[in-house]
Order: sequence, then C-alpha cells, then structure tokens
Amino acid sequence: MKENICSIPINDVFMPKDGCPMCRMRDMLEWRKAEYVTGSAMMEPNVRVKTNEQGFCYRHFAMMVQQGKRLSNALILESHLQQISETLVPPEPGCKPDKKKMATLETLLHDCFICRDIKDNMENMVRIVHAMWISEPEFRQLYHEQPYICLEHFHLLMTVDQKGLGKQLQAFYEETSKLTGGYLITLKNDISHFCRMFDYRSAGQSWGNSKNAIERSIEFLTGDKILAEEIPDTDEDAEETE
Repeated sequence: MKENICSIPINDVFMPKDGCPMCRMRDMLEWRKAEYVTGSAMMEPNVRVKTNEQGFCYRHFAMMVQQGKRLSNALILESHLQQISETLVPPEPGCKPDKKKMATLETLLHDCFICRDIKDNMENMVRIVHAMWISEPEFRQLYHEQPYICLEHFHLLMTVDQKGLGKQLQAFYEETSKLTGGYLITLKNDISHFCRMFDYRSAGQSWGNSKNAIERSIEFLTGDKILAEEIPDTDEDAEETE
C-alpha cells in the first residue's frame, strides 16, 4: 500500500480493525489537540484569543486536564474566565437582562475551540479516505474488512464532499452502508437476546454476545465508549429480575 504524509495516519487507524476506525481517528486528533493547547500553543496570542472567546466543552476540558500540566490549564482558565466576566459584569440596580449579553453567553455555552478544529480536520480526513478508496485497491480491501462504521461517522463519510467520489459515489455508499447496516442488525439481535435473558423461560441459557450489547449500542449510536467501571454485572441484574 502506498504511503505518504496524508495516507499514513489513515492507514494507522484502519489497520487495527477494532471498532469504528473513524472514531479512532477522531480520538487521535482530539488528544493531539488537547496536548497542543495545553503545551506549545498556550502562549501563542492568536490561539489564546480564540480559546478565550470559544472556551471548551466538558469532553475536551477533561482531556486537557488529563493531558496538560495543572498550571497550563489554570492559565487558560484564568484568561477565559476574565473574558466571560467582561461580558457578564454585574449590571446596575434596576437593569433588565441584556439580550446581546445573553446571546453571547448562548454561543459560548455551545462552543468549543477543539470541537471546531476537530470538525475541520475530520472533514479533511474524510476527503483523504475517499481518495484512497478510489485509487488504492489495498486500502479498499482494508476498508471492507472493518468491523463497522458508527452512525455518526457513516453520516460524515457520506455527506462530506460527495462530488469528490465522482462515479464511485454509489459503490462507496453501498460498501459503507454494509459496514454500518450490518453491524446495526447485529446490535439489534444482541439487544433482543439480552432482553430475553431476563425472562424466566431463558434460565440457564447462554448470554452469547449480548452481555455488553448495551455498551456497544451506545458506542455505535454516539461514537463514545462507556468506561468499564461504569458497567454493572449482568448476571447480578438478571438474578434480581427473576
């Protein structure tokens, strides 16, 4: 398989064949960006202006705390909080809510510096995936061998730059639909089996692959994994239900 500076990260996330490759790609980009923001970019004025204005969502704040030093996070928060305080300065007695301030706050509450960056980068990565799928038979086979594409990234792969796929649009759509739709059927069956196992008539039967069907379904629907420590013991739940 031919490799260059653009294809190497694509190959890296598709090679493991474990879960959704596009989720791995997003995770890789997120961790790199969190490291960058709390590291070398922390003292770059143009970056700090944007982070002060946009802030971060909970997911990316958590990554920054895990990835960066506490002082780095504190300095970023200090200037970000200052930016907010300038917008929400306590009004004079008798003042009514300021619509412009509330609109600014509304934007801030739904904004994130890293989310914006990841969105742009993921769209660029999708274009590279399209190009590799069209021109490289080995990558097309690797794509075919993926366990599944999650719902969010199925939508991303099929809506970003459809024109770039040209005459291959239908073939790419059919292949990606099989990866997503086939796994969807598997999840439906596993979830149904999980539910049946709580019926007394299923006593003594095997759980099969259904024990983690809830967690796998949520990951498929949202692109995010539930931590192992948050997963209860299925057998104990079943015993309590019987």
